[in-house]
Amino acid sequence: MATTPNGHYDLLVIGAGAAGSAAADTALQQGARVALVERDKIGGTCLNYGCDPTKTLLHIANMLYQAHHVTGYGLHIPEASVQWEAVQSYVHKVIDQIRGGTSDEASASLRKKGIQVFQGEASFTSPHEVAVGGRTIYADRIIIASGSKTLVPPIEGLEQTGFITNVQAVALPALPRRLAVVGGGAIGMEFAQMFHRFGVEITVLERSPQLLDKEDRELADMLCDLLTREGMRLETDAELRRVERTAEGKRLTVRCGQKEEERLTVDEILLAIGRRPQFAKLNLEAAGVETTEHGIKVDETLRTSTPHIWAAGDVTGGLQFTHVAYAQGKLAAQNALSEQPRPFDDRVIPWVTFTFPSLAHVGKTEEQLRREGTAYKAGRMPFSESERAVANGNTAGLVKLLVDTQGKILGGHILGPRADDLIAPVVVAMQANLPAKNLADTIIPYPTLSEAVRWAADRV
Repeated sequence: MATTPNGHYDLLVIGAGAAGSAAADTALQQGARVALVERDKIGGTCLNYGCDPTKTLLHIANMLYQAHHVTGYGLHIPEASVQWEAVQSYVHKVIDQIRGGTSDEASASLRKKGIQVFQGEASFTSPHEVAVGGRTIYADRIIIASGSKTLVPPIEGLEQTGFITNVQAVALPALPRRLAVVGGGAIGMEFAQMFHRFGVEITVLERSPQLLDKEDRELADMLCDLLTREGMRLETDAELRRVERTAEGKRLTVRCGQKEEERLTVDEILLAIGRRPQFAKLNLEAAGVETTEHGIKVDETLRTSTPHIWAAGDVTGGLQFTHVAYAQGKLAAQNALSEQPRPFDDRVIPWVTFTFPSLAHVGKTEEQLRREGTAYKAGRMPFSESERAVANGNTAGLVKLLVDTQGKILGGHILGPRADDLIAPVVVAMQANLPAKNLADTIIPYPTLSEAVRWAADRV
């Protein structure tokens, strides 16, 4: 629907990432007059600088790696090399295809649908008014979906020496020869393996005692062992004390556990220690919206302290996943336009570390269940016993299902080829409260990798 002459909207959405785009589309489908504000590019971080370009680069890096390791299959590929400019060109094509053109073309498409798009930094001037580029927009309801940004630690010399984040990492003009990745969570490990498979010397520095500390320990350790065998250096208990620029590159002074302090010289430093909600420029005080150090305060329905304002996605300080942001954005729009708001259902949230092999996870880990004192059984199916995995020559990893004494699935963990896809039936079963027996009794095509999920359920 077109806006009224005075620019009065039923709903204003701040941020055109996964949460904001979902909110705007949902509200438009319900007949609302919708405005959307974006300070950068349509699609937000995930599309432009995160999920989509990184997964594209990981896929290309894996193809290169496979080309270098095919002799065991009886194949011989004389030469496989990287043309980085051509790789970057392909990545940009993927982004544009997913977005539906350039950011400007996507904005034009949204306007054609009926969503008025404003480019610029948003700032509240009152509970119902937001200033953007010298113009004031009035809306009856507002959804804040301004996303998050990379956390930068206070390390001596880091700012002066310079570093990159995911934003620069997916669009580097040339590959560095040596890269230090600061942070051993999912983002750090994905970037580390991706660059390593493109031929970059990698050192991962994680301050805590464990890499991938939110994952099932057995599977996380198994993945780290595989990455180490690929040639990556992985360090835990790593304290990055200072950084300085030298003639040879960027020099890091590091203390790893009880080892002697060492100096590590690299060409670039990638920060991947986490992200924090981004709302400093919104002037939320003018709207009466309360925040904490973790993000914008919302209730279970995603409503903020100001009744007509809602928040969704990373800015709330919850799980920072695109699929969560999309679901929250959709629900926030439905709730904003409803007399009976519904709570956000976060009982079953899957996540994936998109390395090769990938590590997928839903529900609780064995470590969590032990700490809680919850009685459970584990069903395990190694991919070394999967006929399809054996045929493919990719047998590292396993499927692990955790169930209670009544057979209810408490958690699912998969390390292996296509674990990101194989976790889906476990997610559906948990969401529908189906017991493991339902998975065990399901007939799955042979020979497929998905049989491993059924066998894990059968063994429990």
